[in-house]
Amino acid sequence: MDQDDLFRRLALALAIGLLIGLERGWQLREEAEGERTAGLRTHALTGLLGGICAALSVASHPAVLAAGLVSFSAAFALFAWLEASSEHNFSVTGVVAAILTFVLGAYAVLGHPLVAVACGVAMAVLLALKEPLHVWVRRLSWLELRAVLVLLAMSFLLLPVLPNRTIDPWDAINPAEIWLLAVLIAGVSFVGYVAVKCLGDQAGIAVAALAGGLTSSTATTLSFARLARDQPQASLVLAGGILLAGVVMIVRVVTIAVALAPALSSELLAPSAAGALVLLAASACLALARRREFGGETANLQLKNPFDLAGALKLAALIAVIMLLAKVLSAMSSTRGLYLLAAISGIADLDAITLSMARVAGTRVAPAEAATAIIVAICTNTAAKAVMSAAIAGRRVGIAVGAVSAVAIIAMAAAHMLAPRLPLAAAQSQAGSWLDL
Repeated sequence: MDQDDLFRRLALALAIGLLIGLERGWQLREEAEGERTAGLRTHALTGLLGGICAALSVASHPAVLAAGLVSFSAAFALFAWLEASSEHNFSVTGVVAAILTFVLGAYAVLGHPLVAVACGVAMAVLLALKEPLHVWVRRLSWLELRAVLVLLAMSFLLLPVLPNRTIDPWDAINPAEIWLLAVLIAGVSFVGYVAVKCLGDQAGIAVAALAGGLTSSTATTLSFARLARDQPQASLVLAGGILLAGVVMIVRVVTIAVALAPALSSELLAPSAAGALVLLAASACLALARRREFGGETANLQLKNPFDLAGALKLAALIAVIMLLAKVLSAMSSTRGLYLLAAISGIADLDAITLSMARVAGTRVAPAEAATAIIVAICTNTAAKAVMSAAIAGRRVGIAVGAVSAVAIIAMAAAHMLAPRLPLAAAQSQAGSWLDL
């Protein structure tokens, strides 16, 4: 590296040390001068020391960096031991923070600067959140800890080893995708549990619906419907959460489509806005209706388990069956119409049809026809979630979600029909050429 680059990297190593030193100095600000092992200046010098040792190792021999790290760690550990002996303090956080500051200073010179900065910021945040994290750990129950461990195991141990390909003759069942859906369902349940516990019933459900709608509104619907079945006193609030997740789903799908194909904006914005507004207004009305029904009391959700793994797996299997049936029906159908494919695809998944339509819009498919296919998929998905809600949660949630979903579908269809359209013959010609490929 040239001289200018070396100066920049050493400055970054010093900045990382200053960041960590600022947090350490603030934590120990009540102690008198000379009564703490390391503060602002020491950590700043530690980061710079790591950078200098790394630069020397590049110019001479890699052993220089190893010797510098060992020498610094031994010296700092000795001073920390003397301090701990006088104060009867058994915390090793300060030693680890100092060694990591040295290592990050060295990595800022030898590695990727952005990674070094990100690790430094993460380290400072963890150190600053000492008290909140300790309080959270003291309040953590065994069920909650087990839920976190199971969710992490599902996500990072089992998911990577599952085959990410279809394994059935109909080319429909992908084990990795099905397991990811189970992870999403379990994750939505866990987010809802944490949100309700921290924010209360209505605000917690709203936060869980917003977060779940960004990943999978279907998973959110299934999770909330199962919760409404077990706790009917909160059915109206949970029905509103299902509708709110549908709003996020519409916004997410349209955002992706327009970002990939801006030509779709004129066709998608009006119908999507109409459907989203209907769902959003109904969600707010259900929350208000629940308050009037129970005199302003909360839904009083009794969340004893962060998520039910068996329930998540059953719901994922249900979606797998729906996906298989959709694929089989699509293959058996003699009609190869674009809208039929969109309707069948929208039963369980919107991303695939949205991405495919956005990619071919304006080339192999007219923008109007591509937008119509996306709207059809959104309507089908909305209807499917209403059926799922009724089947799992029962009549009350089914009627609420089903009626609102029907109005939203009608609003989207009406708004789309009133939008400017291309000549029908030209659109059919372009759609037919795409289907024949």
